[in-house]
Amino acid sequence: MQPLPRFRLIVGLGNPGREYEDTRHNVGFMVVDRLAMGKAEWRRERAWKTLLAKDGDVVLCKPETFMNLSGQAATAVAGFYQIPPEAVLVVLDDMALPIGRLRLRLGGSAGGHNGLKSIMEHFGTQQLARLRLGIGGAVEGEAVGHVLGKFRKDEKPALEEMLERSEFAITTAQREGFEAAMNAFN
Repeated sequence: MQPLPRFRLIVGLGNPGREYEDTRHNVGFMVVDRLAMGKAEWRRERAWKTLLAKDGDVVLCKPETFMNLSGQAATAVAGFYQIPPEAVLVVLDDMALPIGRLRLRLGGSAGGHNGLKSIMEHFGTQQLARLRLGIGGAVEGEAVGHVLGKFRKDEKPALEEMLERSEFAITTAQREGFEAAMNAFN
């Protein structure tokens, strides 16, 4: 297997708007916000319906299309900057993982995540690198309320540690390769 190129586009998934800030579904936004902190300023790109920040040759993206349409914004940005799918990393929430758990993968299904499904449809491939962030499972029938809910006070330390580890995982992938990051953080 050939090594992946360094990621040039990192897409954090979430929903735009104050009412969704700090919700479980927005942990992808939280991670790219941390990556930009002190290094890059966010700017709105209305034509692509996204917020972008550039850190050197790496483009950070927060789609403003709402979760289910994230692929529209991500592929518009990738097209403009001529970034191939193999140089894209998608950061998203995952209810199948306990809070605080990370999972790096090179491909596979969307696993029921509509934001990732949209991105895969627009890029035309399932072979996209992704960093899944555990947000804990929902009570049966309560998935929407769970993902759109905020983390409880007792979950905040695990959330903070997960965000910090996510930053390290992405840095490791950029410096040492995706396989090294998978070995260290999965």
